[in-house]
Amino acid sequence: MDESPFETHRVENQPPPFEPRDLWKDDGVLREAVVGEGGGAFAARLAGYGALAGDELYRLGFDANRDRPRLRTHDRSGRRIDLVEFHPAYHRLMDVAKTHGVAGLSWHAPAPGAHVARAALSYLHHQAEAGTSCPLTMTHAAVPVLARESRLSEWATKAAAPHYDPRDVPIVDKAGITLGMGMTEKQGGSDVRTNATVATPQRDDTYALVGHKWFFSAPMSDGFLVLAQAPGGLTCFLMPRRRDDGSKNGFRLMRLKDKLGDWANASSEVEFTGARAWRVGEEGRGVATIIEMVMLTRLDCMVGSAAEMRMALAQALHHARHRVAFGRPLVDHAVMSNVLADLALESEAATAFSLRVARAVDAAARDAHEAAFARLATAVGKYWVCKRAPGVVNEAQECLGGAGYVEESMLPRLYRQAPLNSIWEGSGNIQCLDVLRALARDAGVSDAVTRELASAGGIDPAYDVFVERLRTGLASMQEAGARMLVERLALALQAAVLLRTGSPAAPLFVRSRLGGEHGAVFGTLPADVDAAALLARALPA
Repeated sequence: MDESPFETHRVENQPPPFEPRDLWKDDGVLREAVVGEGGGAFAARLAGYGALAGDELYRLGFDANRDRPRLRTHDRSGRRIDLVEFHPAYHRLMDVAKTHGVAGLSWHAPAPGAHVARAALSYLHHQAEAGTSCPLTMTHAAVPVLARESRLSEWATKAAAPHYDPRDVPIVDKAGITLGMGMTEKQGGSDVRTNATVATPQRDDTYALVGHKWFFSAPMSDGFLVLAQAPGGLTCFLMPRRRDDGSKNGFRLMRLKDKLGDWANASSEVEFTGARAWRVGEEGRGVATIIEMVMLTRLDCMVGSAAEMRMALAQALHHARHRVAFGRPLVDHAVMSNVLADLALESEAATAFSLRVARAVDAAARDAHEAAFARLATAVGKYWVCKRAPGVVNEAQECLGGAGYVEESMLPRLYRQAPLNSIWEGSGNIQCLDVLRALARDAGVSDAVTRELASAGGIDPAYDVFVERLRTGLASMQEAGARMLVERLALALQAAVLLRTGSPAAPLFVRSRLGGEHGAVFGTLPADVDAAALLARALPA
């Protein structure tokens, strides 16, 4: 039968679907970093999750973002319920992640390298769907803080457990739980010492909270770590969703935030109306208690941004290999291959450095040098890696042309998501000030940085010159120059990891990022770069 005369075109020169892909098998940089940083014993677990993330979870991510969470403040009879409803895809994503250890592997399988493997799990999961990383990260970070409080041991155990249960019931009826956080108030932002929420001691050793939070993350969680002003000063508390008798605790979700991205996850505003909570740590030590969690949440910000870069790069390279323009595949055009190679270089440095920091976090409890390095590197990486993600995603988007501006490509979702990690858990200025503070107050931190940089000395002369200049900057730190100092420190630390591990990308990273052979945008690598080798390493054809 002849084709209809109204059929005006054939579909051709279109790339095949990106998925299904094995995100572990396709990522040689990740595999090398996991093994090199001590997580190789978990390779089989990671391989299984990589296959899931690039297939089922990847597809579920589209549904979870398309149908956003909805707040139900009351039931049909007028009772206050403060529930958040999600698409089933969200719950499946959370179930798979929690079951496979994205929120708890470090704690329920605490062997050497567990933090590295858990970071790699988070990296794989975040590529498929970033919004669910928020409650997973907070749940993971809260465990060690809660575990030190004997009366809260059940909370710590169930937060770490490989079980997900979305029911709104007391935790005694659950095998696994999730945790949210509420630190920020309208008047204070990052300056949490200005928080006005009041915590009044009760006769039963609990506190009653009255006040508000401007950002209340993951409001569907079973419990929340919040800051409030107790008689002894700013204090950390664990506020359960449900009281021990099963009744709803005294808080009201006022509205969900209409966010730029992170659509699968809910964030809210909340008012506390006498909510019962348990103290975590001493009165007046709220900031110190929360800082114990910050190293873990900052690490996940780095990991998440590195994951976004990786997925954006993979999408762009997949498209460029299959799309023909002017008689050749896009990837064979020199200017396009330079852009893609530059993105691959940036992605590799971000991934390698993030996993190096994960190793420091892993060893912190048993190695003072690694603990000091983790103290600094989480702030440095949180600043730099998270700052780089939006530019990488945007450049990858441009590689797809107009198709990269369409939701079906996933690039718009990544583009909306990319700015979040630089804002969450302290903006860029906060990170830079924290770096200055750590270097000035803790000799162990300065020594740790010096040792880390020296570990790659003598391999590349340009690196050695850059590090020597950096040492001069470290000796004359000033607040006004904090961002420049932290940027140079980040570049040097990324280069050190690549050089020390023998990455084939190391010489070009040093030449371009440290040696000045690079412009202000991506795609400005030296003309003699072997782009094909970098791209073959980045993603199998």
